[in-house]
Amino acid sequence: MLVKSVHHVAYRCIDAKKTVEWYEKHLGMKFVLAIAENEVPSTKAPDPYMHVFLDAGNGNVLAFFELPSQPPMDRDRNTPAWVQHLALKVESMDALLKAKASLEAAGVEVLGPTDHTIFKSIYFFDPNGHRLELAADTATPKMMKMLDDVKWDMLNEWAETRRAPNHAAWMHDGSLAAEHA
Repeated sequence: MLVKSVHHVAYRCIDAKKTVEWYEKHLGMKFVLAIAENEVPSTKAPDPYMHVFLDAGNGNVLAFFELPSQPPMDRDRNTPAWVQHLALKVESMDALLKAKASLEAAGVEVLGPTDHTIFKSIYFFDPNGHRLELAADTATPKMMKMLDDVKWDMLNEWAETRRAPNHAAWMHDGSLAAEHA
């Protein structure tokens, strides 16, 4: 089996209508589909839900479930809030900065831009408490090749030591930039 693409990614939401309106307003995502059932198709459990789908570009779909008969939604308290997030790609740094200004003008608290060397990003939360990231790629082909060359060495070292390997230290220490100065 070889996966062809992500069909959709689904999260829970507090209010499906407000969620759709927020994503349309702040991220320009088009509302493409709604499915409502009183029974879960896969398990046959009686559990009414509204399942909404938004166009995330290039055939990618972001979906949400509103589950009114379930306990209030919460997050995994054993995982830091910065870990679980959805990163969405924007076309350029200009688009990233415009998005930041627009979000802030609408009262959304935004962190960043944060420089990750191979991309820059901003972070914020949707009205359901899901952390979102907008990212603009800044990597060169050389950078991506360097990372590709060490990915297995890094993963194998991590598996043995559970400590961050130094195979790509250039991403954080500025040595790659000094090399090109």
